[in-house]
Amino acid sequence: MAGAAENKAARWHSIRDNVGYTLAKVCRAHRASVGELLAEVGLHVGQEMVLIELWEQDGLRGGELAARLGVEPPTVTRMLQRLEGCGLVGRRPDPEDARSFRVHLTDKGRSLEGPVTCCWEEAEDRVLKGLDGDERQTLHQLLKKVRSNLVSGS
Repeated sequence: MAGAAENKAARWHSIRDNVGYTLAKVCRAHRASVGELLAEVGLHVGQEMVLIELWEQDGLRGGELAARLGVEPPTVTRMLQRLEGCGLVGRRPDPEDARSFRVHLTDKGRSLEGPVTCCWEEAEDRVLKGLDGDERQTLHQLLKKVRSNLVSGS
């Protein structure tokens, strides 16, 4: 009996030493930190991601937003309903495809670009505090490689 418990404890210890476990913990802490900052401008975590895509290209189709965000269309629909309720976006029928709609920023949605950018800059400062320029660049490059591995499924 004691041997099985020791093996179980050893497995848990090895999982906690796993890079993926640490990355999951970092992501959770980062999300909470960004969430606190975004709450100050009236947003929930994830909502700013939709706005970021629309600041880059207003008038995207719902399916295009889903693909860019890496989520399923029903998830985007729920997000858009909330953003519409806040007066940040509006949906209009797509003149080229009656089955689709296009999402457009409202003036209120456009006005959040500066405050959201400030939130992300503050989050970046928190996250990278104590890292020099080379370490920041290395971390960024490594995280992009990790993300590529996950997205491509290799």
